[in-house]
Amino acid sequence: MQSAPSRKTSPLRRHRAALLVGAFALGAAGYAGQSYLLSPSPAIAQGVAEAQQSETRQAVAIPSFRPIVERVRPAVVSIQVKAKSGPIASSSQDFEGFPDGHPLERFFRRFEERGDNFRGPRSDRRERRGRQFSRGQGSGFFISDDGYVVTNNHVIRNAETVTVTLTDGQSYDARIIGTDDKTDLALLKVDAERTFAHVDWATSDIYVGDWVVAVGNPFGLGGTVTAGIVSARGREIGSGPYDDYIQIDAPINRGNSGGPTFDLSGNVVGVNTAIFSPSGGSVGIGFAIPAATAQTIIEDLKDDGRIVRGWLGVQIQPISADIAESLGLEAESGALVTEPQPDSPALRAGIRAGDAIIAVDGKAIESPRDLAKVIAAYEPRTEVNVTLWRDSRQVDMTVSLGQLPGSDQRASLEAAPQDNMNEKLGLALVPGAEAGADGGVAIVEVEPGSVAADKGLRRGDVILSIGGETVTRPRDVQDSVDKARSAGRKAVLFQVQTRNGVRFVALPIERA
Repeated sequence: MQSAPSRKTSPLRRHRAALLVGAFALGAAGYAGQSYLLSPSPAIAQGVAEAQQSETRQAVAIPSFRPIVERVRPAVVSIQVKAKSGPIASSSQDFEGFPDGHPLERFFRRFEERGDNFRGPRSDRRERRGRQFSRGQGSGFFISDDGYVVTNNHVIRNAETVTVTLTDGQSYDARIIGTDDKTDLALLKVDAERTFAHVDWATSDIYVGDWVVAVGNPFGLGGTVTAGIVSARGREIGSGPYDDYIQIDAPINRGNSGGPTFDLSGNVVGVNTAIFSPSGGSVGIGFAIPAATAQTIIEDLKDDGRIVRGWLGVQIQPISADIAESLGLEAESGALVTEPQPDSPALRAGIRAGDAIIAVDGKAIESPRDLAKVIAAYEPRTEVNVTLWRDSRQVDMTVSLGQLPGSDQRASLEAAPQDNMNEKLGLALVPGAEAGADGGVAIVEVEPGSVAADKGLRRGDVILSIGGETVTRPRDVQDSVDKARSAGRKAVLFQVQTRNGVRFVALPIERA
């Protein structure tokens, strides 16, 4: 009897069979024991949940900006300017775009002299040899469908012609409606038989860490989009009395001036104005005017082409720890009046040198800059309640504000030297009349290294009052110091006439 011929099984058949057997066994085990494939263990379930949460977090942390950009970019324009005042007079390319005397020019030039790396607002201006004009470029954005455009004042200053170019390449002439050099904002108008894509101001606040998107015309490359986060708020860069910048790390460069910064809803949260840079390009430190400030200024410009601000009329300085101690104030806050200006609302209301302004209409005043912004927000002829600290007690008075005149009558915001020394006063004094002064006590010698020297007192300064009391003899100075010491004061407040005006200096008296 012959045996049946053997049949070889191919490796592929054997592999398929093994898979079928394994699948059958796995299915049977799962049916009998409620397999982990159907009911995973707690450890596996937790791992799956964490992975899903991680994917969700990544999706939230890294958004796509495409929907925002597609909606807002048509409203952002490039601005070209032909200036009528001749070439820009600047000895350094770091300050291209600054007109002579502009506050930002002075600020950034101080940093250049110190060797720091600040760069001015990012407009791009070029000088043509032998031609008495200059060309500049910047950015802007439509805020209405009938052609109103927001940009920086320094972009269009002294402009003879202004041209705006849309993302689709169409160009239009624009006229200047109004400018405000104190906030560096300007409003333009394009007159055309068409409607324009436009964007809205943000109505909600923005916070450190929030995403932002900047769109502009860096280096003439129109329609450029960059993204980043809000790095800080309330930045003061010395550009004027109303500094309140948003700091962002979205890359902005030369030519971005006047361009918008958007939140993730596509609303304008700031107007790009300046950057810090060691190289001329972005290093992630940019400054934008907040939407709340810009919207108020632009609406005023739209009304009548000018800005009208309230005016109190006082020279002021910060309140340091020693000054607060000498006045009997518990906190280092408020604005110290060094001198009410002639024919000012403050003078007419009875505000005097040595008063500390601590509130306006119940709103606490933290600093001189805070006072300047609060007063400027009022309309002229508005009556406000000013709360003072005078003679160690609180005093309230009503002031009818005036209209802010030229910059020569703006409140001085320069801080006094730091008050931190505790050595003897080190002053040699004579009656003011002997030194050619109208009154007071003149300083004829200041001991090097003394408290007075470190506070900035100099030969030729005249002490007008101490602790609110007028002095005319050197003996009056000593009596006032002794009186303050007997009252338990650690410092005494000197009102001093200097070459640059009147200011207050608090001198420690513990070891005087």
